[in-house]
Amino acid sequence: MPSELPRLAQLAQAGGWVLATAESCTGGAIAEALTRLPGSSQWFSHGVVCYSNQAKSHWLEVPPSLLETQGAVSEAVVKAMVQGACQTGMANLAVAVSGVAGPGGGSVKTPVGSVWLAWGNAQQQAAQAFLFKGDRQAVREASVNVAIRGLIDFMEKN
Repeated sequence: MPSELPRLAQLAQAGGWVLATAESCTGGAIAEALTRLPGSSQWFSHGVVCYSNQAKSHWLEVPPSLLETQGAVSEAVVKAMVQGACQTGMANLAVAVSGVAGPGGGSVKTPVGSVWLAWGNAQQQAAQAFLFKGDRQAVREASVNVAIRGLIDFMEKN
């Protein structure tokens, strides 16, 4: 369990935050980490795993044109995923992730280990790119840890 989860839960409860996840390369691992804590149903609403571009468009309303022009592993797409996760009104804070965990699937532009994460709500999002080292599991674990840290940072600043 990531060591910062108790702090996340404390901030979420104290601030009235209701969290959601929109995940691609982590395959639900962020939601799984958040729901390890007893009582997480008080501050965690839902998680959406959208591995394909079609799923991102269908479930999170990411415009297909955005996926075509920017690519799934991009700032614009993860921000749109955050918006989509919050649009139902069931969450007021979401984290989104899209990346290339490997071992295949990378390119010169987007090598294995490339991950974009975003945090925010339907109105405001912040995003950051990362290049994680290691095998598929290491990239996924690093993504989960950064996602949790980013949620904490967002709650502390807002």
